[in-house]
Amino acid sequence: MTSKAGSDLEPKNAQAPILSVNNIEVIYDHVILVLKGVSLSVPAGGITALLGANGAGKTTTLKAISNLLLAERGEVTKGTIVFDGDQVQALSPNQLVRRGCIQVMEGRHCFGHLTVEDNLLSGAFTRRDGKAAVRADLDLVYEYFPRLKVRRTSQAGYTSGGEQQMVAIGRALMSRPKMILLDEPSMGLAPQLVEEIFEIVRKLNEEQGVSFLLAEQNAGVALRYAKYGYILESGRVVLDGEARALRENEDVKEFYLGVGGEGRKSFRDVKHYKRRKRWLA
Repeated sequence: MTSKAGSDLEPKNAQAPILSVNNIEVIYDHVILVLKGVSLSVPAGGITALLGANGAGKTTTLKAISNLLLAERGEVTKGTIVFDGDQVQALSPNQLVRRGCIQVMEGRHCFGHLTVEDNLLSGAFTRRDGKAAVRADLDLVYEYFPRLKVRRTSQAGYTSGGEQQMVAIGRALMSRPKMILLDEPSMGLAPQLVEEIFEIVRKLNEEQGVSFLLAEQNAGVALRYAKYGYILESGRVVLDGEARALRENEDVKEFYLGVGGEGRKSFRDVKHYKRRKRWLA
């Protein structure tokens, strides 16, 4: 489970990108424009945050990358998506998984009637390297998620939300990914579990070299673990930069971290159109 650089494009993140999304537009049902010229990059071996409120376009961006849009009558109508050096927007989702890019869906989507271990093994369905290699990776997943080893014979539908999120990430790891698209990993979880999940993400990134693109509403925790971040509003990237700089940005602190500067109005007192003008100023 290691990452390698594949594109010759230079991202703002300084390292060569494993993923480059270049000015894409996404339309649903041939008429609804959802993403409008979105560009971003993820460096090989990096963690990048994709931030924004509910409905900003984060999930659509991830599904455009993982090629899951067609199942929802969506399509990328402009722009290119380059993963590990090749354009991939014409590939099927399972072809992209074989290349090393996989999405962990919002809401976990475990197979509730299967055991935890069977859920994990289902993540290896695209592999052709033999049972011994799959078993070795299963043991590695249990090292990172010891709670899953204890619950390995339990039906996944009867495990907690945090355990199901661990199952979903562990299942993705079983495909030996170079990159994981992680959609709202903190959703519905207690703060302590959120920290535990993000710590595991950090370890996987540092020890296994897996790149991550995190779509999150919880900007506070995401910017503590990511190196770089993009903020989406209404299907557009309105701000991007190093995570540390975004944490110190007054607008980000006010609108996404809930911290207002002295003399600044609170979010509830600022109308959306004023906020948009300030982003684009």
